Amino acid sequence: DPTDSEGPSNTKAIEKFCKAASDNGLNAEVITREDYGRISEFDALFIRETTSVKHHTFRFAQRAAMEGLIVIDDPESILRCTNKIYLAELLNTHHIRTPKTLIVHRENISEVAKTIGFPCILKQPDSAFSQGVTKARDADELVDKLEQLWTTSDLIIAQEFLPTEFDWRIGVLNQKPIFACKYFMAPNHWQIIKHDDDCEIDGRVQSVPIEDVPPRIIGAALKSANLIGDGLYGVDLKEIDGKAYVIEVNDNPNIDAGYEDTYLKNSLYNEVMSVFRDRIERRKLRVHT
Repeated sequence: DPTDSEGPSNTKAIEKFCKAASDNGLNAEVITREDYGRISEFDALFIRETTSVKHHTFRFAQRAAMEGLIVIDDPESILRCTNKIYLAELLNTHHIRTPKTLIVHRENISEVAKTIGFPCILKQPDSAFSQGVTKARDADELVDKLEQLWTTSDLIIAQEFLPTEFDWRIGVLNQKPIFACKYFMAPNHWQIIKHDDDCEIDGRVQSVPIEDVPPRIIGAALKSANLIGDGLYGVDLKEIDGKAYVIEVNDNPNIDAGYEDTYLKNSLYNEVMSVFRDRIERRKLRVHT
């Protein structure tokens, strides 16, 4: 979507993806929602627009998968990652360390203070880009903010507040780490993005060599992302007292020129496009054998 300033890749990054595609023997074309009827013309679809199940991006992913295209993000990944209740239960089932988490409805509000404590973080099940996420400092504020959030969902996620200077973001593709970043909190704020009177203030982003990331962070990121699939994911984690806490697994993670690519530069785009190339070639071999 060329009109969306908050999409997962800026214009320069899109250009770099196209160049990397060409370098990998692929012919890339930038399309928009108006090109839904053309999906069958292609071998692969790479979605670089913010995804949602109630959105044309999900319909594109479904159509592409049905037509046999290689597609990232695939429909299953979109379904799993955009449902934070599913993610919370999945991570808990597989004993992956997360902040204390409780699924809140109107019948168990009192459990928040006992289980999570204050302050606590409240999230809509489909929240993204720090929107639909708020902080309750006490019981009164908890009730007020839950009433607001319940206008869009009957279930809300409450999580323990773990303040840190930055969040780790590990980019995972094909079940391997491909980039790492530190996302610092926005100035005088507890999130990496501060939404204030229609103004967005972002914290600093520092691209880091994967080999410099603590192994416990990489391990937790891979274990979490690989539960979702083999697509492209951004795993957000915090490190506290030498322990890794998984905050969430995102489909459609940001890869912006000047941010996530600062360390790897063009090799990051080449890595992504080489996966498309390899998958297209393997699919064609299966078709012809």
